[in-house]
Amino acid sequence: MLRPTAIRVTPLNNYCLEIIFDNGEKKQFDVKPYIRGEWYGELNNPDYFNSVNVDGFTVVWPHGQDICPDELYDSSVRLA
Repeated sequence: MLRPTAIRVTPLNNYCLEIIFDNGEKKQFDVKPYIRGEWYGELNNPDYFNSVNVDGFTVVWPHGQDICPDELYDSSVRLA
């Protein structure tokens, strides 16, 4: 069975994302551990962080930063 894919993302306070997956699950993913170094450090800018989108598989930002789809799903906390 294929891993569920992100179909909608909403940026939240404190560098978290609310993600709805194609299986109907709603989860929250904490991006803070990724925000370091030159590549992901750009996510530290709140305006840039909030420009997140989905690409049919995972979440992405305008300059190409993304989160592995498996990591995104497996490391997210399920919301009610």
